Amino acid sequence: MKQMKILSKSLQSKFDHLKQCLAAMKAVAVGFSGGVDSAFLLRAAGDAMGKNVLAVTAVSETTPRRELGQAVLFARAVGVRHLQVPTRELDLPEFVDNTCDRCYVCKKYRFERIRQTAEAHGIFLLADGENLDDANDFRPGRRAADELGIRHPLVEAGMNKSDIRQLSQWLNLTTWNRPSSACLASRIPCGSRITAEKLRQVDEAEEFIRRLDISSQIRVRHEGETARIEADTAAICRLADDSIRQKIVTHLQRLGFRFVSLDLEGYCTGNMNTALRAD
Repeated sequence: MKQMKILSKSLQSKFDHLKQCLAAMKAVAVGFSGGVDSAFLLRAAGDAMGKNVLAVTAVSETTPRRELGQAVLFARAVGVRHLQVPTRELDLPEFVDNTCDRCYVCKKYRFERIRQTAEAHGIFLLADGENLDDANDFRPGRRAADELGIRHPLVEAGMNKSDIRQLSQWLNLTTWNRPSSACLASRIPCGSRITAEKLRQVDEAEEFIRRLDISSQIRVRHEGETARIEADTAAICRLADDSIRQKIVTHLQRLGFRFVSLDLEGYCTGNMNTALRAD
């Protein structure tokens, strides 16, 4: 990957602001999923604070296996201490019932576990990878983070997703063009009970379709007996090709789905939050 030679004045100013913000923290634990935003934040924090940075990844049935593996490799590559904290969201009735506040329940529980881990290692300040664009979606998890005093350095520096991708590319981070990610529970519509089996079906279905190397962005929405596939619009025709279509249908039916559909609108961030935003 060819590195960008120079940054625009605006982007350089935001980057400088972020570095100053991080340096002032002295020590921080980063809630690290391995996605574009938290990976960039972790690299910036590591540059600013060295050994005083701890990456903490919450791991449960809601964690896509691929993303966990990527998180481990990235933390190792940037030389930051990385801990995996087992979490048990499926023991929380409020989470399993999957109300519109599911993300609030999950985030509060996860951040409390991350805080306990960080404090056991002598770090008392926590940060996450939220950016300015996240304010445009329905994110009750933000309320939980704010209640617990979690810092949002990328927001404080005025950075949106495009800024983060550009700076990640400039820093030669392998995550710079990685597709957006989210926990597996986000594939299950609010009001539909969350189970370990549903989460497993979604994870295995998405991993199978990704291995076909047709679309970089894949979501399999679990709608009872139906698996609704979302992908980049440019990939829809290829996914509907007879040979590919039959492979997908056969595999997803083996996973337990009765019907398999392809969403012609294509992938859209926060697609399942549309009704919640309207409310």
